[in-house]
Order: sequence, then C-alpha cells, then structure tokens
Amino acid sequence: MERIVGIGEMAISNNIEDTIKTFALASCVGVVAYSPQKKVGGMLHFALPHPLVKQEPEVRSCYYASIGIPYFIHSIYKEYGCLKNELIISLYGGASSIRNEDIFHVGEKNLETARSILNNMNIKFDDIETGRKVSRTIQLNISTGKVDIAYQKITI
Repeated sequence: MERIVGIGEMAISNNIEDTIKTFALASCVGVVAYSPQKKVGGMLHFALPHPLVKQEPEVRSCYYASIGIPYFIHSIYKEYGCLKNELIISLYGGASSIRNEDIFHVGEKNLETARSILNNMNIKFDDIETGRKVSRTIQLNISTGKVDIAYQKITI
C-alpha cells in the first residue's frame, strides 16, 4: 500500500508491502528512518525549524523540526522497538530559494536545525539529497529501505 505523507505529517510502517511517499520537498525537509534488522521505515515531512507561537506545537507537532524530529524518532522506538543505533537516517530537501532577494533562507535553516537536533540526539545521519534549487518527491520502499527520488525544477 502506498502511504502519502503531507506537509507536517509522518508515517511509519513495518509492512514490507508498503511504500511511504511525500511530494514537493523544496524548502521543506524529509527525514527518512529505516531499520534493516526489523524492516521498519518511516518518513517525516517538516516545513519550519521552530514554532513561532508556544501553543501551536500542540496542534502541529510534525510541522516543525524542533518538535517533529524527536517525536518521529521516539515513535519508531516506542511503537516498533527500533533503537537509535540501528536506524539509517537520511535527509532530503531543504532547497534554496530561486529568488536572490530571499532573506529568510528557510531551506538552509531547516537543514541546519535538523542536523543540530540529530547531532544533539547522538543519531548518525546522511545528507542524501539536500540544498540546490530543486524540489524533490521521495518514496521509501519498506521491504528494502531504498529511497527513490524524482526531481522537479522550482519555478516560483
């Protein structure tokens, strides 16, 4: 079954017939975790580094890296018994804006925050396909842990 992850969402599966997919990772970042031992995989699609309002995280915990990444990793551990050291973690997205006058640099800040959080959690990770000025659609195959990437040029 194909499971779709929207912006600010996550999905985890141990069904080897499943795939998990998210679309249009531009400045957003996709975090993929996979346990080859247990054949468990998951994906988080976050949009921003941190919430701006304190009450907002309660409603949209996966929308922000600062809350979503720890929640995602904890969920894999709690629900499927995967340990941090058995997970293969990879990052995708965090594209740069095509506008020269962009003062926010959301993609870069998202990647910086994700790296910092994973480092603080003592979790090894790889930047598989990050930065640049492209949008990515990624799909995780639960049976193999392989991630397929499709690219789209950013035009806005």
